[in-house]
Amino acid sequence: MAAVTLADVTLGYNGHPAVHHLDGAFASGSLTAVIGPNGSGKSTLLKGIVGMLSPLGGRILRDVPATDIAYLPQSAEIDRSFPASVADIVALGLWRRRGAFAGISRADYADIEAALAAVGLIGFENRPLDTLSGGQMQRALFARVLLQDARLILLDEPFTAIDERTAVDLVHLVERWHGEGRTLIAVLHDAELVERVFPQTLLLAREPVAWGDTASVMCAENLARARHMIEAWDEHAPWHDEHGHDHNHGSAR
Repeated sequence: MAAVTLADVTLGYNGHPAVHHLDGAFASGSLTAVIGPNGSGKSTLLKGIVGMLSPLGGRILRDVPATDIAYLPQSAEIDRSFPASVADIVALGLWRRRGAFAGISRADYADIEAALAAVGLIGFENRPLDTLSGGQMQRALFARVLLQDARLILLDEPFTAIDERTAVDLVHLVERWHGEGRTLIAVLHDAELVERVFPQTLLLAREPVAWGDTASVMCAENLARARHMIEAWDEHAPWHDEHGHDHNHGSAR
């Protein structure tokens, strides 16, 4: 059974495609890396799956409701100047079961403590976000995902700009979630990590290059093809929607 099905999907901004003509499915319980050169549409794909972007063409079918999706954006998208504590940011993971405006119960505080313990942040509950290192902030965001208890987890560059110990600990969490039968999709750049941890890989270069078993996808031929496709991308060439209509918004030459 597929957790997410992509049917000839084109996604972009203001009518300008960032990834197009993508067909395939993420199987329920699968662990998939999304890789590709910079500007290949990886983050855009996650935003489409979570529902932040509506497709310019095609359809995205999800086997879970929006409330059962956990999304961890890139760290650069988090406003760390906001006057909030670690406990505050982690507690946002409770909204699915508590609602947006419900108070936090004693049991909820116990769950927050357990999530912080799981990511190695015991004693950080009252620390302001702007005092955290990059690794500590990422641990807090993973604790929030833990509390969300979602069946579909989307991670956008979760191991970028963090220390090696934090990366190891957070990879263990990803493996734990996979072992629990959750579906995980992660945008990554570390080829060694992808080959070691992720059984499935989607290689993008504004359009799909390869999708399937990681060892097969990560061959030198596919990686070189992806690089060449991005280099050959023409922002002014037409792309074609599902009705066969041309749109002057970019395509590979």
